[in-house]
Amino acid sequence: MNIHEYQAKAILRNFGVPVPEGHVVYNTNSARDWAKRLGDGPWAVKAQIHAGGRGKGGGVKIAKTADEVKQYARDMFGMTLVTHQTGPEGKIVKRVLIEQGCDIADEFYVSFLVDRATDKVTLMASAEGGMDIEEVAAKTPEKLFFEAIDPVVGLTAFQARKVAFKLGFAIPQVKQAVPLLMNLYKAFVEADCSLLEINPLVLTGAGDLLCLDAKINFDENALFRHIRIRDLRDYDEEDPMEIEASQYDLSYIALDGNIGCMVNGAGLAMATMDIIQHYGASPANFLDVGGGATIERVTEAFKIILSDDKVEGILVNIFGGIMKCDVIATGVVEAAKQVGVKVPLVVRLEGTNVALGKKILAESGVDIVSADGMADAAQKIVNAVKG
Repeated sequence: MNIHEYQAKAILRNFGVPVPEGHVVYNTNSARDWAKRLGDGPWAVKAQIHAGGRGKGGGVKIAKTADEVKQYARDMFGMTLVTHQTGPEGKIVKRVLIEQGCDIADEFYVSFLVDRATDKVTLMASAEGGMDIEEVAAKTPEKLFFEAIDPVVGLTAFQARKVAFKLGFAIPQVKQAVPLLMNLYKAFVEADCSLLEINPLVLTGAGDLLCLDAKINFDENALFRHIRIRDLRDYDEEDPMEIEASQYDLSYIALDGNIGCMVNGAGLAMATMDIIQHYGASPANFLDVGGGATIERVTEAFKIILSDDKVEGILVNIFGGIMKCDVIATGVVEAAKQVGVKVPLVVRLEGTNVALGKKILAESGVDIVSADGMADAAQKIVNAVKG
């Protein structure tokens, strides 16, 4: 789950991490009023969307007067902000963060993430932070350095000092950086984050370290432990079909192709998308119905797939292990009848009770094409769509 910058900073503030004072607003008059409450300018006016690269897209402005704050906020509200992370469709700005400006002397990059290679939380940092960090990572990866954190011991003061010195901090900044990094790690662990990114971490003209921007992603499997964090979810920033899918424990991600996929198991779903691509078409989605698919869940999966206007055919690829093929076949038939599928439908079943499952499909009276094997299924749906 993603949250907005202003929400991330509120969480970090509770862990003792230095962040600028600011307030989120939903209209232009409030923008000017809050700028005055925050004290003398300049102020940063920052569009709040779930995407990076806002500065390059016109979503971050520095205002010198309260009237400029109001004007910049007016320009941002309702705008479609396009960045390298939103795609060409962009995201509509519905809230704006008004924040105290600061005198930036230097910028750095710091993040905590789960490293699957080491099975540890890893601290990643660079002395070159700011808007071009992706370019730094791509062209000069040697400027990024990593510190793996023992999950039993946690981030130690020694490791934090080591990172601070690698960033080139002088002793006064090292003394600030050690508790700052350790508090960031504490926030990462206690809030069950999957990513915590500070870009940039700035050194002010007065010699203070300040987290000027913050991005936090959370492990959705742990949200039951964090009711307040779960309530920060902004549904306006998410795909409506993905939201609907989550209500039925379906793992769904919309893609750009024309063949809808319904599969049980993430690995099989990935392989299904690959083989569709191999035979000359593109998947319209990733959809994992899970190992305990019910008729209701399969029906909702069909509805979600068909709500995408780009879908011209559906491939159902099921391996019956825990879930028997005859149960899946019954669910597919009932769902197809309820929904009224009007596009080509190819079903490939394999596993427990596969013969009975195929018999149910054949005798259903529904226009379902049965397939033997993934290659056969992919070829049939691609040919059906292409006519």
